[in-house]
Amino acid sequence: MSELRKDPVIGRWVIIATERQNRPGGNLSPLPPAPPEGFCPFCTGNEHLTPSEVLAFRDPNTSRDQKGWWVRVVPNKFPAMSIEGQNRRIGEGMYDMMSGIGAHEVVIEDPLHDVGMPDMPVKQIEEIFWAYRERMLDLHRDLRFRYVMIFKNHGARAGATLAHSHSQIIALPIVPKRVQEELDGARSYYEYKERCVFCDIIHQEERDNLRIVDANEWFIAFHPYASRFPFETWIIPRQHESFFSDIQINEVTDLAAMIKRALVRFKNILNDPPFNFVIHTAPFTQSESPHYHWHIELIPRLTRIAGFEWGTGFYINPMSPEAATKRILEAQHDIEEAQVGSSTG
Repeated sequence: MSELRKDPVIGRWVIIATERQNRPGGNLSPLPPAPPEGFCPFCTGNEHLTPSEVLAFRDPNTSRDQKGWWVRVVPNKFPAMSIEGQNRRIGEGMYDMMSGIGAHEVVIEDPLHDVGMPDMPVKQIEEIFWAYRERMLDLHRDLRFRYVMIFKNHGARAGATLAHSHSQIIALPIVPKRVQEELDGARSYYEYKERCVFCDIIHQEERDNLRIVDANEWFIAFHPYASRFPFETWIIPRQHESFFSDIQINEVTDLAAMIKRALVRFKNILNDPPFNFVIHTAPFTQSESPHYHWHIELIPRLTRIAGFEWGTGFYINPMSPEAATKRILEAQHDIEEAQVGSSTG
């Protein structure tokens, strides 16, 4: 079983999950090796190669763990956290340790192997977000868990060990340090100004109009003012919402369309880089959160984190978010012009 160990200096928790060495690419090499040709446990027809599904959107005439699905969620075969057992906190002298109780699931986003999220219809991406919501709500009911992190790794450099389009869900017995830092900062801002810092960011970005790359009725996408990475993109609901799991039908439609456009830009303008996206939402333990605003962070992996970043916690970004926005919008305009020209030529 995995375990959580706490750094006594900065309070960071680390998951020690030795069984993860057995997964594809888990042999501590810099990049995961390619799987055997033609082998993919996530492809339709290979349902027997994964643990039994915990959720599937499928044809009603098909059976569990068989063909006929369009989104499928299964436990991770090599989980970072174990679903069985109870939370136990143990002191080992000055050190603190917890049992690694949690859930680790894989969302298989499409039955076909070579269909990436930028290539999917918006309706398919909507279905993926509904699967996220259903699993988050179900995991909320387990009182052992305090937080659910939803994330996607695309490409080996971004941490993906299989090419088939998928994302992951991990339920944790603690709130992650990065999220807690956001919660603490947002709370301090709210106590000082009696306003949500994320809502103020939206108003500032709309007023400046220097970093916005997309907007619709329910969401805004922009390169944050203090971007850590080139073309780092945040997608945030215009209305104050603390919990991703409260998302409604009209919001999911707009969100799916915006995610698709963002990833198409990555693919067409940035040459399909490896990327990560994460959903940050308020923890289970908060029934009301006027200071925190859920959001999605998309990070194309165009630069590497090296010694300075690890040693200081600073990020060196070689491109300002304003320059990145200008480049994205100009390239998008050129693509649209070329499409218009080809359709009228």
